[in-house]
Amino acid sequence: MSTEAKSVQDLDLDLLRTLNDAYLAAVVDGDVDRFRQMLADDFLCSGPDGRLLDKQAFLDLTSGPRTLDRLTADDVRVRMIGDVAIVHAATRYATLDGRDGRGRYTDVWARRGGRWLAVAAHVTRLP
Repeated sequence: MSTEAKSVQDLDLDLLRTLNDAYLAAVVDGDVDRFRQMLADDFLCSGPDGRLLDKQAFLDLTSGPRTLDRLTADDVRVRMIGDVAIVHAATRYATLDGRDGRGRYTDVWARRGGRWLAVAAHVTRLP
């Protein structure tokens, strides 16, 4: 792999990590505008309750009352496969009513029109 290609991949990995952090912050803050920018029009999310949400349903859910006080990701792994990136991570969270929890997520990002957009998400909560 050439030095130039490696540096481009490193820049993409840095950007994807930044986008991952922004995605988590948008979840906690209920930032619909930020999600509107980050999500592809054909985005789908498999929620921990088994529902499959399209972009609009996800935005509608996000615009509802906030439920999280804190959300952090550990063991974040970003894998790039051409113009697709898969992010796996473990989460820890605290709800506004004081409950703690943990889970995992997998997000799929695709480079479209020179931008990385989230095209899919899968969220689980662990007992």
